[in-house]
Amino acid sequence: MNDGALKRKFAAFALIVVFFVLWEVLCVALPISDLVLPRPSQVFETLWRRGPVLWPHMLQTLMTTMIGFTLGVIIGVAIGAMIGVSRVAYDTCYPLLIGFSSIPKVAVVPIFVLWFGSGTMPAILTSIVICFFPIVVNIATGLATTEPELEDVLKALGASKFDILWNVGLPRTMPFFFASLKVAVTYAFVGTVLSETVASNRGIGNVMMSASSNFDVPLVFAGLFILAGLGIALYVIFSIIEGRVTGWATRKNDFAAA
Repeated sequence: MNDGALKRKFAAFALIVVFFVLWEVLCVALPISDLVLPRPSQVFETLWRRGPVLWPHMLQTLMTTMIGFTLGVIIGVAIGAMIGVSRVAYDTCYPLLIGFSSIPKVAVVPIFVLWFGSGTMPAILTSIVICFFPIVVNIATGLATTEPELEDVLKALGASKFDILWNVGLPRTMPFFFASLKVAVTYAFVGTVLSETVASNRGIGNVMMSASSNFDVPLVFAGLFILAGLGIALYVIFSIIEGRVTGWATRKNDFAAA
């Protein structure tokens, strides 16, 4: 890592620290009630003090999210590939997908509860339906932007449609795919927590709902910090994998040093 990259990372870290310091100072100086906005020190103290209680709920939310996210990725890739290679599938499925994606997901949670009861299953299903649409769109876009010249050359060499899809189409969609993964994983957390606040007795969403009903605002913010940390960690993991897999498609991003 060169000096410029180190300086940028240090500057970013310093700005994050400044943000929390300003938050702490403003809460003390104004002053702001803990019921409105707790200080960061209170939130971190709550995380430390109630960590043993929060840990199982965090694992529950993470497990539910990853199951829903994984299934959402599988479904999204399958539908996106079908739409990307078939005009009939595009004309048929795309309007339905857009209409389904436009429905507020909080409206489908009661339906899942009616079908499967309260608990983990509605959270998994909500996570699936909220995260698979970005996968579909990006996979279909990646396949649609494959150069027709490459397809013509492969057809002239006797390649089948599956050969073209496997050897050209899917590799060319990898940058789109990983971009959608980083978006979808955050959506998956939204779906899980949304369902946990409505129809579950476990998970960070349930903890936050119970804390808000007891006016325990620092615990509510502690739940938000946990969700933010999990989202950032998974985003970083997918970014690292993306750099390994799609390094050939990554262009320089040295604008900050210019």
